[in-house]
This record gives sequence, structure tokens and C-alpha cells, in this order.
Amino acid sequence: MRGEGSDTGDGLPGRRGVTVFLLLTFGWSWGVWVPKALGEAGLLEGIPQLPQVGAFGPTIAAFVLVTYVDGTAGARRLAGRAVSLDYPTRWLLPALCLAPAVVAASLAVAALTGTVPSFPWAGNPIVLPVAFAFILFLGGPVQEEFGWRGYLLDPLQDRLTAVGGGVAVGLVWAVWHLPLFFVPSETLYYREPFLGFAVSITLLSVLMTWVYNNTNASLLPALLFHTSFNWAQGMFPILESDPASLAFVALFGATTLAVVWYWGPRRLVRSRDGAIGRSASRFDQR
Repeated sequence: MRGEGSDTGDGLPGRRGVTVFLLLTFGWSWGVWVPKALGEAGLLEGIPQLPQVGAFGPTIAAFVLVTYVDGTAGARRLAGRAVSLDYPTRWLLPALCLAPAVVAASLAVAALTGTVPSFPWAGNPIVLPVAFAFILFLGGPVQEEFGWRGYLLDPLQDRLTAVGGGVAVGLVWAVWHLPLFFVPSETLYYREPFLGFAVSITLLSVLMTWVYNNTNASLLPALLFHTSFNWAQGMFPILESDPASLAFVALFGATTLAVVWYWGPRRLVRSRDGAIGRSASRFDQR
């Protein structure tokens, strides 16, 4: 194991690397979002209309740091993890289907309580696959996952166990979104309860850690999991129904607890056969 506060030769961060990553990530994203939120609140004037680049903070920070440590070879390795298939492909099933399944169950609760939300694609179902592709590339996953799972997760779960690392990334991830809750054009966040969002995204982070640790540290399942989560809630907006929203958090929480109980909190892996990558081997070195 590396010494405390040091960096490994493969570009993965120690304490200093994590700190710099967070400073770069929040500096980039909040540098775009906070002035926009202050402008919307009437506290600042003359705010320039910047393109929607704030969400790229985590990915930009990760590529800057791995390039600094390992040069272009490090950047290529990080990018290559997004297309790696060196793991049992059955793990793509929870990455693609778990979040939509929980949303579907939540919609059943909405139907039973007479609070079924409206669907933005009604009458034009071709929107569904198009939206999935759009969300993958421009709706969060590509902008974020090279940072959250590709850079930040491993050093945190190295110190805190898989569940602890997943929770820590989830809390950082939630706070990172905070300025968007004050921007009216960000309809997914504006005036929505932050606590509910923070709980759901932290649960998601633990489940994504579970999939990540069983797929050889590949970022493709993480990208797909993040996409399916955003897509399911965007195309089937359960937040419009209070009973469905509560059901979603409860079911997602129960699913997370079941995963932690069955796979174990230390690695979220039941055997070495299921995790042949970096994360499992690091825990084994303790």
C-alpha cells in the first residue's frame, strides 16, 4: 500500500491528489454555477452567458491530474477505462436496469395513489433512446464519471472501505450540485428538496461502487449506471408525485442495504472471481 499522502505510480491520488482534485473540480464547476445563481437572485449584475461547461469539472480535473502525474499515457489509460470490457458482462444488467426497475416500482405506487406524473415523451417514444444517448454524453455521465469513479473513488475506498468510499463520494457529489438548486433554468434541481437528492445520490454512489468493484474498475458500467439513473427519472418524472418520490428513496435504500448485506461492506465483492481489478486487489493488500 502507498504511504499516507503519497501518489502511486499509476496516477491514482493520495491525500494531496484528492485535495487538488476537489479544488479543481469545485473551482471549475462552482466558478460557472455560483455567479449564475447569484445573478438569478439579483445579487450580481452583468454575468456573462457562459456555455454549459460547469458539469465538466470532475472529468477535466481527473484528466489534468493524471496527465500531470503520468503524461499522455495516463490520460489514455483513464480514457481507455471507459471502453474496457474486461469483466463479466452480466454486471451490465444492474448498471442498465436497476434504476429503471426501482423507478417502475415507484410509478406503481404513484398509480395506486392517483398521482401518476406526466411523461415528456408521450406520443413520441423515439425520444426515449435519443434521450438516453443525449444524457450519456451531455447529461452528466461523461462530464463527471472520469472524476468521481475514475479518480476519486479508489483512494477513498482504500481508506474507508467500499461502502465508506461510496458514501464519501456520494456526499461530495451531492454538495457539488448545490448551486444548481438556486438556478431556475435547472428544473431538475431548482426548489427541489436538497436532502432527498443528497440521500438518493449517496445511495446511488454506493450501488455504483458495488458495480465498479465487480467490473475490474471499468468506467463503462459506471457511465451506463449514471445514465440509466438520470434517464429513468427524466423520462418517468417520479418527483412530480410525492408518494412515488418517497417510494423511490425507500426502495433504493432497501436495495442498497441488501447489496451491502449480501456482498459485504468492506469490498462489496463476494469473491475474487467477481472483482479482478484494482479495487479488490487494494483491499486484499491490507
